[in-house]
Amino acid sequence: MKQLSFILSCSFLVLAAWTAGAQNRPVNPEAKIFKYSTNIEKERPELNEATKRCISAYRRDPSPENYAALRQQVEANYDAVVARKKAKLEELRETARDKKLVENMEEIVAEVVADREHRIAQTMARFTDSRMRPGARNTDDGFLPLIGADESVYIAYAPVTNKEYAAFKAGFSYAAGQEDYPVVNVSYNDALAYCSWLSSSKGGTYRLPTEDEWELGAGHMPKDADFNCGERNGLSPVTAYSQTRGASGGVDYWGNCWEWTSTVRAITDGPCAGTTGNAIKGGSWDSHRMSCRTEYRSEGRTPDSAYPNVGFRIVKIER
Repeated sequence: MKQLSFILSCSFLVLAAWTAGAQNRPVNPEAKIFKYSTNIEKERPELNEATKRCISAYRRDPSPENYAALRQQVEANYDAVVARKKAKLEELRETARDKKLVENMEEIVAEVVADREHRIAQTMARFTDSRMRPGARNTDDGFLPLIGADESVYIAYAPVTNKEYAAFKAGFSYAAGQEDYPVVNVSYNDALAYCSWLSSSKGGTYRLPTEDEWELGAGHMPKDADFNCGERNGLSPVTAYSQTRGASGGVDYWGNCWEWTSTVRAITDGPCAGTTGNAIKGGSWDSHRMSCRTEYRSEGRTPDSAYPNVGFRIVKIER
């Protein structure tokens, strides 16, 4: 009995010491999801030298052998990321005071494990795209090569703005000073009508991206990237956080407003849960930051309704 009391006393002292230490840990103002984190990720990590060598070898000689070597390296890189996520989860299980942080990390770990093959395939598509070269992410006409997609596909630098939409929609108005804000309160069908008008007026083909194309344009979202989610009480100009770029060089992929895609699927989260509708991507200024993740695929909206936090980005097809 005395031994049990001693063990319980020691356990209480350890817990008290840990709690005191946790309470004294400073909040990191640069950390966006895990507020005590010392590991800040504002940008995607640089490619390691082994990956660069494999990419270079494939570009010199796109043989099956070099493709296999590149894929092997991509798989090793991805598995290292999964290992780090799992280690972070175990750390949070031991130290986090907020159970929600553990649940968030469990969701991320489950996602990266289940999504392994899809994300490796996306990475391989990018790395073997002949357009992935210096200068490819510069734009003169507002569109960028969608690295990893068919070479005829280009994606918009930013979501469609109020000013751009007003050129199409007679009688459309917006508040003074908000010409460069993303247009919202437009249904999926409204967005399709805009694309049809643009195709007729400019020539060529303009359309909404599929969910996979949107993800290729965005790339993985660094967990501490700067964008408008939990930062302002409303929308911001599409270039307000232009220091944060997607994989193809575009801006405003995460936060600010959700973006329509042409992909139709079952909706499991959000106000339209339990229905079938069009996938929306990127989160918004008033959503949880976890919902802004590129790989988050649970939200959607019904195509004939408009929403105050849903806008759209378009792609252009060049033949």
